[in-house]
Amino acid sequence: MILVTGGAGFIGSNFVLDWLAQHDEPVINLDKLTYAGNLSNLESIQQDGRHTFVHGDIGDRSLVSSLLEKHKIRAIVHFAAESHVDRSILGPGEFITTNVNGTFSLLEAARAYWSALPDKEKADFRFLHVSTDEVYGSLGPNDAPFSETTPYAPNSPYSASKAAADHLVRAYHHTYGLPTLTTNCSNNYGPYHFPEKLIPLMIANALGGKPLPIYGDGQNVRDWLYVGDHCAAIRRVLESGTTGETYNIGGWNEKTNLEVVHTLCDILDQLAPKTGSYRDQITYVKDRPGHDRRYAIDARKVERELGWKPAETFDTGIRKTVQWYLDHQEWVRGVLSGDYLKWVEKNYGQREQGVAA
Repeated sequence: MILVTGGAGFIGSNFVLDWLAQHDEPVINLDKLTYAGNLSNLESIQQDGRHTFVHGDIGDRSLVSSLLEKHKIRAIVHFAAESHVDRSILGPGEFITTNVNGTFSLLEAARAYWSALPDKEKADFRFLHVSTDEVYGSLGPNDAPFSETTPYAPNSPYSASKAAADHLVRAYHHTYGLPTLTTNCSNNYGPYHFPEKLIPLMIANALGGKPLPIYGDGQNVRDWLYVGDHCAAIRRVLESGTTGETYNIGGWNEKTNLEVVHTLCDILDQLAPKTGSYRDQITYVKDRPGHDRRYAIDARKVERELGWKPAETFDTGIRKTVQWYLDHQEWVRGVLSGDYLKWVEKNYGQREQGVAA
């Protein structure tokens, strides 16, 4: 079996669904079910005997150790993390607790379990840590994309906490020999994305007739990766990646935030037309502190060594994503309540509104 941490979150749940569609190997899914963890993401496999959900914390070492031992886990795929930059600015403590201390605790449990395995199982064991391109900092407009050798320069509490986790994973390989793998991905998008991030927030607000808030001038650049492509890359790295190595996973799709929102509005104008254009709802809000200007991923290593490259272009992936949200309005309504509404008001309600574009 494999153990997936954070498997009820956005990328984690997509990975679990993708894994069970591709493999018969069972999954133990450990998730604390914080605000972004949503069991309805996994509703389609609720009766699937290959999937076992465990409500728990990666920081609970005794729980993790018992799961590893009981289920004879042969690989850990570690998604569990606090992941939203804005939340890390307002409350960095939870990011240190989960991303740094939680990863440390998970590594300790994995090391103890792995050390006691028979030689063959020990050689086959893997600890795959899923990280982010944000650990590398910000790029200028003409800088080369991030590679696996780009120096770390995190600029937010979120990216600093992920950088710390990356360093711990690296250290456990080099010090103890734990067979680790690290992936650093660009911005994911797709089904089951919690609507505090740019793309799902814009879709939800557009359909709800609300403003579409864009930070600053909207010219911040991100590389966009369809979540299904990311899941395929992780499966490939887990299968054949070289232990101790890092693999950057990107979509080769650099877009400004404004370009992304314009694309979303234009697709919605086609698929869910209303009077006027959804572009009319665009507003500009005060930029967030320390907002990185540009991210870009050089994903040639994973293609060269493991034969992976994204199957989706931004145009095909974003259209699939918009259609999914239109087809799953009940899921969206279930998420748009309680803490989420309070968070949106806290984060955007206090920002200065600019002139609509």
